[in-house]
Amino acid sequence: MRRRLGSSLLLSFLVVTGVLVVAWALVTQPQLPRAPKTATVNSDPARLEAHVRMLSETLVPRDESHPHMLDRAAAYIRRELEQAGGTVSDQPYDLDGKTYRNVIALFGPHTAERIVVGAHYDSVAADVPAADDNASGVAGLVELAYWLGATSPPMQIELVAYTLEEGQHFRTQRMGSFVHARSLKQRGVPVRAMISLEMLGFFSDAPNSQRYPHPLMNLFYPAQGNFIAVVGKLNQPTVVRRVKAAMQAASLLPVYSINAPRSVPGIDFSDHRNYWEMGYDAVMITDTAFYRNPNYHTPRDTAETLDYQRMAGVVQGVYAAMLALAQ
Repeated sequence: MRRRLGSSLLLSFLVVTGVLVVAWALVTQPQLPRAPKTATVNSDPARLEAHVRMLSETLVPRDESHPHMLDRAAAYIRRELEQAGGTVSDQPYDLDGKTYRNVIALFGPHTAERIVVGAHYDSVAADVPAADDNASGVAGLVELAYWLGATSPPMQIELVAYTLEEGQHFRTQRMGSFVHARSLKQRGVPVRAMISLEMLGFFSDAPNSQRYPHPLMNLFYPAQGNFIAVVGKLNQPTVVRRVKAAMQAASLLPVYSINAPRSVPGIDFSDHRNYWEMGYDAVMITDTAFYRNPNYHTPRDTAETLDYQRMAGVVQGVYAAMLALAQ
């Protein structure tokens, strides 16, 4: 009897352990061994900082109640995307008697299928400079545009600067990213993958500077906020794995990933959520926002708080991910 009981307990332990290992692999997408570094372009931290300062110091406030400033920000982004060599257009839409606009730039050959990379340029409130959230993402978008303009990607890549991601518009059809994603779906445009750039610039080497939505995640992820995260849905492991592998191969910055249900707080907290709604594969690249950055949605979210050297590594990784997805 004791022998049978012992065997049963051992079997149960092995089954539970096996289930946990499988769950860990599905959620964290481990890369073993780490991919070798590949040659790629080098991002300039000074250029990134210049864009962040323009958006967070000159083109403020950028909240919904200041549409004229949002228009100035959109015009600045449009000029940069045009100078980078993109085919640029506005996507205006009216809301409560005001006009808001996405800015779209196309790079590469005209192909039926495309890759979309986007970042929102609005801020949550008038007194929030929004350097990390999300001038950092827009700066990364502009930097990507210059690289794409100087190369020949094998597939059409669509860069989009969105309006109205923040505040009362979040999780509604008023979001600029919803307007864009719906327009692609209505036109029957196949999207191989969408990448949302959401807060790319805040890093910390301090102990316990990184928090998570669930205590169990501390077992699998670092306690220091010195990495970038690739975030995807539980049922889209392939695109997360490809993006993570390409980013790891292109930069020395640590890259972690998570595939999780949308019920986990933060998993769908950006523009990628609207591409999920349209049935497209999409991921978010993020410094994890309020799980790390104490300045989130406050007047303290300024250009001085960001790490442009590490941010450059993020953008370099995203560029490599775009090219990998386009193959």
